[in-house]
Amino acid sequence: MTEFHIIGGEFIGDYLSKHHDVVTDIVKNTYLHHHNGNTENPDSYFLRFRNSPSDRIIALPSAIYPEETAGIKWIASFPRNVEHNLQRASAVLILNSLATGYPYACLESSLISAYRTAASAVLGAYWMNRQSRTTPSIGFVGAGVIARTIGNFFVRQEWKINDIVVFDQHADSADHLVNYLCDAGQHAYTASLSDVLACDIVIFVTTASTPYIETAFQPHQKVLNISLRDISPDVILASQNICDDIEHCLKASTSPHLAEQRSQGRDFIDGTLAGLMTGQFQVREDKPIIFSPFGLGVLDLALGKYLCQQAIATGNALTVPGFFAETSRW
Repeated sequence: MTEFHIIGGEFIGDYLSKHHDVVTDIVKNTYLHHHNGNTENPDSYFLRFRNSPSDRIIALPSAIYPEETAGIKWIASFPRNVEHNLQRASAVLILNSLATGYPYACLESSLISAYRTAASAVLGAYWMNRQSRTTPSIGFVGAGVIARTIGNFFVRQEWKINDIVVFDQHADSADHLVNYLCDAGQHAYTASLSDVLACDIVIFVTTASTPYIETAFQPHQKVLNISLRDISPDVILASQNICDDIEHCLKASTSPHLAEQRSQGRDFIDGTLAGLMTGQFQVREDKPIIFSPFGLGVLDLALGKYLCQQAIATGNALTVPGFFAETSRW
């Protein structure tokens, strides 16, 4: 019998907020599946609009063979939403059976996207920080939903942090993130961009479309290049660099893509986060290290399938009667 389920954001948000370690494990294992060739993760497809070049809707198709699932995330990014107190991103995720190809679920996916992004970022920080959850300072450049979710992962995974410093062009957004982190028991405050850039771990979570960071980082610093386009090619080339997937990351005018064009090669990339986790290379002492995750659809897929299973098992999935009008061939 072919059924179709809808899983809403209320259940997803409540479940994810209580299971940060589960999300991190799913992200870690999915990176390893991808590293071992057990996924399909083709290029993302960008739908752009002639009268609003900053807006886009992106399709991320993928499949994971150990999970016997395929699917596609359809995520919109409209930066001007923040002017109306709307979140920049909205998304849905469709899951398909690898046995029949039939879609069997649709999930609200903006939270799935935010949580897998945050889990990836903090997992990267953990491995770049030599598997330690202690750091003197963390700096956020950007103070939106992704920054808040990343901050929450640091808190829930009990990182020991002396100071969390926040900069955002919108002062009220910076204040909101600082208040959120202070309420979570952290010593957080707003500061200048230069102060944030001096932190031990620097996290870029902005909507920047072109690089503006021209000053090189120091050898002890770890950089999470989540928004991908803040850092100049020269700064990238002066650092140790890891990606989630090299082919994906070196596209779409990301900072590493611009660095590839500048250097006419890829020697500046040491490897992937999965490569670091499996010991293919080590964190260097003489250079700062930058993690640039393009964002893999397989992460959304793996987390979405898990959430679908949990929603069905707990009665939190809406099963749509008669969604498929006809399934028999004759």
